[in-house]
Amino acid sequence: MEVYETLPIVPLRDVVVFPHMMMPFVIGRPSSTRALEHALAKDKRIFLAAQHDASVDDPQPADIYTMGCVANIVQSLKLPDGNIKVLVEGVDRARAIEWKEDKGFYRVVVKMLPRQRETNEDVEATMGRVVSLFEQYVKLSNNLHYDAMIAAVRVDDAGKLADTISAHLVVGVDEKQNLLEIISPLERLNRIAGILEIEVDKLQVDRRIQSRVKKQMEKAQKEYYLNEKMKAIQKELGRKDEKGNEVDELRKKIEQAKMPKDVEEKAVQELKRLEAMPPMSAEATVSRNYLDWLIAVPWHKKTRESRDLKRAEQILHEDHYGLDKLKDRILEFLAVRALVKKPKATILTFAGPPGVGKTSLAKSIARAMNRKFVRLSLGGVRDEAEVRGHRRTYIGAFPGQIIQMMKKAGTLNPVFLLDEVDKMSMDFRGDPSAALLEVLDPEQNHAFLDHYLDVEFDLSNVMFICTANVLHTVPQALRDRMEVLPLAGYTEQEKIEIAKRFLAPKAIAGTGLTTENVSVPDETLQAIIQRYTREAGVRNLEREISSICRKVARKVVVEGRGFKETVTPERLSDYLGVPRFRSTIAEEKNEVGIATGLAWTEVGGELLVTEATLMSGKGRLTLTGKLGDVMQESAQAAMSYVRSKAEEYGIPRNFARQTDVHIHVPEGAIPKDGPSAGITLATALVSALTRVPTRRDVAMTGEITLRGKVLPIGGVKEKVLAAHRAGLKTIILPKDNEKDLADIPKNVLDVLDIYMVETMDEVLKTALAGPLPTLRPASEDAGVRPPIGDDTITH
Repeated sequence: MEVYETLPIVPLRDVVVFPHMMMPFVIGRPSSTRALEHALAKDKRIFLAAQHDASVDDPQPADIYTMGCVANIVQSLKLPDGNIKVLVEGVDRARAIEWKEDKGFYRVVVKMLPRQRETNEDVEATMGRVVSLFEQYVKLSNNLHYDAMIAAVRVDDAGKLADTISAHLVVGVDEKQNLLEIISPLERLNRIAGILEIEVDKLQVDRRIQSRVKKQMEKAQKEYYLNEKMKAIQKELGRKDEKGNEVDELRKKIEQAKMPKDVEEKAVQELKRLEAMPPMSAEATVSRNYLDWLIAVPWHKKTRESRDLKRAEQILHEDHYGLDKLKDRILEFLAVRALVKKPKATILTFAGPPGVGKTSLAKSIARAMNRKFVRLSLGGVRDEAEVRGHRRTYIGAFPGQIIQMMKKAGTLNPVFLLDEVDKMSMDFRGDPSAALLEVLDPEQNHAFLDHYLDVEFDLSNVMFICTANVLHTVPQALRDRMEVLPLAGYTEQEKIEIAKRFLAPKAIAGTGLTTENVSVPDETLQAIIQRYTREAGVRNLEREISSICRKVARKVVVEGRGFKETVTPERLSDYLGVPRFRSTIAEEKNEVGIATGLAWTEVGGELLVTEATLMSGKGRLTLTGKLGDVMQESAQAAMSYVRSKAEEYGIPRNFARQTDVHIHVPEGAIPKDGPSAGITLATALVSALTRVPTRRDVAMTGEITLRGKVLPIGGVKEKVLAAHRAGLKTIILPKDNEKDLADIPKNVLDVLDIYMVETMDEVLKTALAGPLPTLRPASEDAGVRPPIGDDTITH
């Protein structure tokens, strides 16, 4: 007899309810809630069927399996969020025949499927086999309670046994629905037996994996065991499991870094290697560090560059006084960048003595362009790996300083200062200056290869600025890539302005004073510059001003905040002690055998006093003062020239056989070299031999030839500024150096008398305090031996 019943239906997600099964679940959908309320109002019977697709929120009849289970509602509880928790007990299988829509829910006409009872030898044998397999399944599974499950399957009814086991199998919804739709208990038991065999095999594989891993691990290595187990599972199942949050986070960072395609491929490849490694292994740490560096380096981020020339000019003037030519060159550079989208990179190099503002000028350029600023000091760097990095095969390897500074900048286009580029050296570990060739070459640095990263990095957007005190220690190949902008030093007036605008306010603020407590007039600053500092830059000047401020600060603490001090030149010795330098050389009297030369040093120009004296002897020439080979040869050339012109200058012809000459350059501990002292040596010799004094207010520099020609020299600006600082008013320079006067500030040129000379005769006319004993033009018709002429020089 067929039985039909009309019941409200509740579709279930991912759940299949079997007869004889108690099942709790939560109802939240409005249609399901109305169906439940309808059932509770009548006989508490409801039809439960699974959805084909659990993601469908409003299932239609076609979305629901027709085979389901009629269940009794045992208990229901309304939750605070409006959902209803229900406990049901499955009664019988039923198949939906007809659907009826009723006030927001469905009612279905179901055909009840009566339970079939089979009792024969096949059924009993199958039941025994299924119970045995289920016992093995429960023993191997960690999810089921052994005693409770064994008690539940001790039944004589084949159908009830099949449904009870089906309800507790950990298989998919489709598989459970298939079991629900099989009416015959024997057929259902056979199907369950096949499923149990597969599941038992899976669990035994898991046990084998655990056993295999335990043999490989030590007792104390619990974490290692878990990782090895994961590897073994992946190997057995033939698939990979996702790593934890760290790998996902690294993958997300790689995507966000917007790396070039080849770099991203390398990063993803490294990430896959990291996934397969045990987290605590040393190789994993190396791999993780490498990925961190790849992610941290800026691959696409740029700072928006300011191209406002007026603002840039204002910033340069705010930060530095003077240096007009240098500022003009920088503004020209910025103007080109404003007109050209991708201009050819230029490597600016500021060369000059310490303390003239090379590093601070680079900072001002970064501020004027609105770019990030990073500084790398190359002083004392001897290892090529400092620039290019170490290969990852070495323990503790890191990228080179170039990549580290780019990470610190965080952008692709910073202003990158390579400080003290002339102080690099080399040893067996390589030559860092050779590694810099690639960095500073605009044709190559778009593909800079760091040994650690081992991928190409684009440095073409970086503005490189180098600083150096001297250029002769910079390799020629590196110097060829630089545009050198010399900073010779400041004039006295420029130093006074710098002290007023920058140094004094900084020193006053740094010592906690105010302008009410201390004032330093211009004449005091001038006295400090003349008597306590003699330098191209302003570092010592800053120290002296700070020293004054500290002493005033002490008085303010003792006498109260109302104390005020005006530092006058007369009181400087109270603050700074005895003057270290004489204010001027021009005040001293003229002397025989002494000439003032000009020399170039790494810290600017210096005066080079040269002495010559005569003794009875056999014509020997002695040179002292730690003179280099070139300078000694200049002295010999000067001596030969004087001997050739002896009669013309009123010097006895036989002096070379009866007189020894000693030439000394004071400050004998300091090495001296170069040809530019030639005319100074010759002037000192002529003065000593003729007994005509030299003018002490005259300084000179120039190379001498055997014919008495004066050749050009270098470092004119530094030498002229040194003479100006020392108070000398007359300077003798080679005629060919006239072009270099354009670099000297106008206010300095206005107070100097500069003589441009071509021959030694012109030098002596200006340098000697009086006429020579016999001053007559050289002539081959005269009765004396003619001087060496141009036709006697062998080329």
